[in-house]
Amino acid sequence: MKRGLKVLTSLMFFCVIGLPLFAQPSSKSVETFVIDNFDSVGEQNYMYNGVTYSWDWSVNTSRFVAEGYPKQGYYEGIPNSLKLLRRGNDTPAKVLGVQTAFNRKGDNWFEVYPVVDGKPFEVPFVGTVTQVDFWVWGANYKYYLELLVRDATGRVHVLQCGSLAFNGWKNIIVNVPGWLQQHSHLRSGPENMTFVGFRIRSDAEEYVDNFIIFFDQIKYTTNSLSFIYDGYELKDVEFEDSSSSGSTGDGK
Repeated sequence: MKRGLKVLTSLMFFCVIGLPLFAQPSSKSVETFVIDNFDSVGEQNYMYNGVTYSWDWSVNTSRFVAEGYPKQGYYEGIPNSLKLLRRGNDTPAKVLGVQTAFNRKGDNWFEVYPVVDGKPFEVPFVGTVTQVDFWVWGANYKYYLELLVRDATGRVHVLQCGSLAFNGWKNIIVNVPGWLQQHSHLRSGPENMTFVGFRIRSDAEEYVDNFIIFFDQIKYTTNSLSFIYDGYELKDVEFEDSSSSGSTGDGK
C-alpha cells in the first residue's frame, strides 16, 4: 500500500512540476518588435512576411475642430528613460507631436494613425501579441487615450490606455486580451491582427482650446513562432489553372 502511494505521489509530482515545463513556449520565440521610434521619418523599414513597410502619420478629428487644426510634426526630444539606449548615437532623437483645438466642450476626439500614399495603413503584428508598449507625453488635461487594433476577422477593438491627466512622459503598457482573435484560418482576407492607431477623447468638462500630445517608441511583445507550423509556407501557394495541369479523370 505504501509503495503504491509513493508511486502515485511521484506521478502527481511529475504532472504538477514536469509537464508545465514542456508546455511553455520556447523563450527564443518571445520577441519585441518596434513599430516606430519616429527617429527616421517615413523610413521604419518594418519587416513582415519578407516584405518591408514604411509609412507616415496622419490625424483625423471630430467635426467641431477649430480652423487650422489639427497640427502635427516631428520634434527633437526623448523620454529620459530612453536616453541611455541611444548612447553613442549622434542622430537627433525625435518624437511625433499633435496639437488640436475644438470650438466647444463635449465628446471631442481625434485619431493618430499610419498612412501610405495618403491612405490609412494598418501595421500587421507578427506572431501572437501579449502587450503593446509606448511612451506618451501628457499635458495634464482630462483626455483619455485608446489603442485601436483590428482582429483577424476584420473587427476593430478599442483597448483602453487610461487618462492623460499627467505631466510629461509616461510609459504605457497595454495587455492584449487572450480572447481577441489574432490569427485567421482562412487563406483570404486579413491574416493577423493589425495596429490601426490611437484615439484621444476629451472629457466633457475639460478645456479643449489648446491640447498637445507627443508619442515615442511604439513597440510590442509577441510570441513570434506561436502560429508557425510544419508546412506553414505552403499556405500561400498559388495554384495554376486546373485545365492545364493536374490529373484527368481516366488516370492519364
